[in-house]
Amino acid sequence: GAVTMSLTDRHFGTSFFNAAGGGDPVLFQHVFWFFGHPEVYIIILPAFGIISQIIPTFSRKPLFGYASMVYATAGIAILSFIVWAHHMFTTGLPTAGLLFFMYATMLIAVPTGVKVFNWVATMWRGSMTFETPMLFAVGFLFLFTMGGFTGLVCAIMPVDVQIQDTYYIVAHFHYVMVAGSLFAFFGGAYYWIPKWTGTMYNEKLGKVHFWSSMISFNVTFFPMHFLGLAGMPRRIPDYAQQFADWNMIASIGAFWFGASQLLFLYAMVQCARGKGEKAPAKPWDGADTLEWTLPSPIPYHTFETPPVVK
Repeated sequence: GAVTMSLTDRHFGTSFFNAAGGGDPVLFQHVFWFFGHPEVYIIILPAFGIISQIIPTFSRKPLFGYASMVYATAGIAILSFIVWAHHMFTTGLPTAGLLFFMYATMLIAVPTGVKVFNWVATMWRGSMTFETPMLFAVGFLFLFTMGGFTGLVCAIMPVDVQIQDTYYIVAHFHYVMVAGSLFAFFGGAYYWIPKWTGTMYNEKLGKVHFWSSMISFNVTFFPMHFLGLAGMPRRIPDYAQQFADWNMIASIGAFWFGASQLLFLYAMVQCARGKGEKAPAKPWDGADTLEWTLPSPIPYHTFETPPVVK
C-alpha cells in the first residue's frame, strides 16, 4: 500500500505523502511499519517452533508447559500488530501515542519470556546431549535473550530518543533476527537433514561451524552496541575517526561469519550427494520428537497400590 501510494504521488498527482498537497509524510512510516513490524515476527515464529522441536529431543523430556507455549506464540502474534510505532518515537507523535506504544512493546516481552523460561525448564534435569542441532538451539537461546533485553532498552521511549537510528538499533536487530532466525534455521537443517537425505552430516564439521559462527557473530555485532551508545548513526557512508576501531573489529567478524557459512554449505552438499554415514530410522538415539512431546507414561509403581514385596 505504501509503495503504491508513493508511486501515485510521484506519477499521478496524488498527495498521500506530499505535504504541499495536504498529505502527511509520516503516514508513509505508519503504513510501512504496520507491515514491517509483524513481518519480523513472521520470520521468528517458525524459528520458535524449530527450537521447540530440538530442545525436547536432546533433553529427552517433553516440552515444559506446552499449553503456555501455544498461548505465548499466539500472544506474540497478536501483540506484533499493535507495536509498529516504536520505530517512530522521534517523528513527533503525541505523548499518549508514545506511551501506548512504549507499554505495548514492553508487554510483548512477557510471552517471549514465557517461551525462554519453558525452553530452559525443558532442559532442566534432562538427559542432555550436545549434537550440532542442540548447540545451535542453546546458542539461539543465549543470543535471542540478549537481543530481547536490548529490545526492552529500545522500548523505553526516553532512552530510544537517544539511540534511535544509531548502531545500537543495528546490534539489537541482528541479535534478534540473525541469532534468532538464522541459528534456528541452522539447527533445523542439521536436525532434519538425515531425514531429508538419508545421510548423516559430519558431526565434527557441524560443531566447528557452530563455534565459528557463534564467536564471529559476537565479534561482528556486539561492538555495535558500543558504537551506538557513542552516537554513531546508522545508514551513513562514512563515520568519524573515533568509531574506526570498533568498526574494524566488526568488519573482521563479518568476513569471518560469512566464511563460516561455507562450512554449512559444504556439510549440506555432502549430505545431499549421499557422502557420509547412512542415517538410521531414528537418527537421535530413539529420541523421536513425537515421542517426547506426548505426556509421560504412568509410572509402574503408584502410591495408590503399594508394590507387593515378595
